[in-house]
Amino acid sequence: MLDLTGKNALVTGIANNRSIAWGIAQQLHKAGANLGITYLPDDRGKMEKKVGELVEPLNPSLFVPCNVQDDAQVKSTFEEVGNKWGKLDILIHCLAFANKDDLSGSFSDTSRSGFKTALEISTYSLVQLSGAAKPLMTEGGSIITLTYLGGVRAVPNYNVMGVAKAGLEASVRYLAAELGPENIRVNAISAGPIRTLASSAVGGILDMIHHVETVAPLRRTVTQQEVGNTAAFLSSDLASGITGQVLYVDAGYEIMGM
Repeated sequence: MLDLTGKNALVTGIANNRSIAWGIAQQLHKAGANLGITYLPDDRGKMEKKVGELVEPLNPSLFVPCNVQDDAQVKSTFEEVGNKWGKLDILIHCLAFANKDDLSGSFSDTSRSGFKTALEISTYSLVQLSGAAKPLMTEGGSIITLTYLGGVRAVPNYNVMGVAKAGLEASVRYLAAELGPENIRVNAISAGPIRTLASSAVGGILDMIHHVETVAPLRRTVTQQEVGNTAAFLSSDLASGITGQVLYVDAGYEIMGM
């Protein structure tokens, strides 16, 4: 039985009720995990209020701002985890961003600043957060990130985010190799296209979803809950022998040739 009772889980990347991170947080809570939630702070406090109201039913014992482009804030987040919990068992990394202009048109038109932004937030942040989590995972742990098929295939309009996801998947392997001796497992879930705030920036996202619904073996795309179920599994002792992997949760679309 999947049981995360007594496990401390820090979940990043919840923006609204369509976020895949929200689906993951719900399933971790259902399995008994003690949740900590981070949110992206803004000057008007809108995200704090919005995310706070959304996650209130999950009764998180930790609710902290964390902008991964601010090293001091990342440090403060994990200091708070250490002070409040003493240890961390699960880290959920659901952070990705690219400028909307870089998610349509020609990939070769990607600006230098846009490339750096996408790689910093979408790829480097996993390395950064894993390094900060490592000292707190004193009893081993599970680190999970989200990727997409565009990291291994050329997907129309995914452009620089595809490069970022390729780097993310490579980072999963290197982190798994480094952290394995500490009994810390690192894996990625490659989810099929889902309508989220982040995916809405990708040109033609609705066409991508309809294509998956037509071609995938299950003739549909997947839900946040299905991705959340996989994350809960990877967080648990049931997945104790799995690390460095990319698990596809995409209704089987990845296996199709055309």
